[in-house]
Amino acid sequence: MDGRAKAFRPRPKHAQPTEKAAKPEQRAPRAPRSGAVPAGEAPVILETAADGDYALLDCGDGEKLERYGPYRIIRPEAQAIWAKKLPAAEWAKADAVFTGDTDEEGLGRWRFPGKQLGETWRMAFDGTAYFGRFTSFRHIGVFPEQAVHWRDMAARIENADRQLKVLNLFGYTGVASLVAAKAGAHVTHVDASKKAITWARENQDLAGLADRPIRWICEDALKFVQREARRGNAYDIILLDPPAYGRGPAGEVWQLFENLPEMLDACRDILSEDPVMMTLTAYAIRASFFAMHEMMRDVFTGYGKAGLIQSGELIIREEAGDRALSTSLYSRWIAGGAQ
Repeated sequence: MDGRAKAFRPRPKHAQPTEKAAKPEQRAPRAPRSGAVPAGEAPVILETAADGDYALLDCGDGEKLERYGPYRIIRPEAQAIWAKKLPAAEWAKADAVFTGDTDEEGLGRWRFPGKQLGETWRMAFDGTAYFGRFTSFRHIGVFPEQAVHWRDMAARIENADRQLKVLNLFGYTGVASLVAAKAGAHVTHVDASKKAITWARENQDLAGLADRPIRWICEDALKFVQREARRGNAYDIILLDPPAYGRGPAGEVWQLFENLPEMLDACRDILSEDPVMMTLTAYAIRASFFAMHEMMRDVFTGYGKAGLIQSGELIIREEAGDRALSTSLYSRWIAGGAQ
């Protein structure tokens, strides 16, 4: 596996542009919506705690020390502006250290203080197996703070009185898709990177879920959603985890602040007649969770189904301390309100 895996260098979905993008044309003003504005709750902080497969061991001084499966890993973390708590001897036990560009998504390489490690290793989320991988963009193929969203989604799928249809946009390595399929959903997974989808399909095989209904689609996410709307296809749950910047397979340019409003409008249009939820997560952007909150309230104004917009931040609690690290913003529409 390790030798074959060296061909995989997918650019992560949260990557920044390698060159300065052309200034986009000024976006046309959005037409105001009429009708009832959905109820809102903000801020709501959703927290991920340590478990047997993952733990945030310590963070500070611009770094974080985490446990992913059997390995201790050190990576840059710009938001950890406080002091470390664990002694230096604990940090020295790290199996892998990311070195190089300290900018978010900067290129770099991994240093292995002890023995050389293979590029991939086996991990699991709540019993769903997947491959971790030391990529040159510091990520290892999973964003553990999403655990709270995944567990909530799985419970809603398992408790539904029908097979739910889930659309996972910007799906990356597919852990969320596997969680949804394992819970009983029919899943459509969309990502612009062929290499990321290949990694996701490897994860499907490793998890023993090859017989579950998952469609793997390599396409520009916005184009896919717009086409689904024209075809009249609909989904009960939609997950969006877009990058700040990205490119589609045909060179399409994605810029979050320019394209996200249009994307959310299109996603609303393909929610089913009996929708369950739509969840947006955003990393490494110059915005607040409240900006996401107000945008989602605008998108769902006048929507014919009762629901609640819940927004805030995703945080990871240190395993042995009282501190937490904020990693991302989120906003989600929940049918009928929080449950």
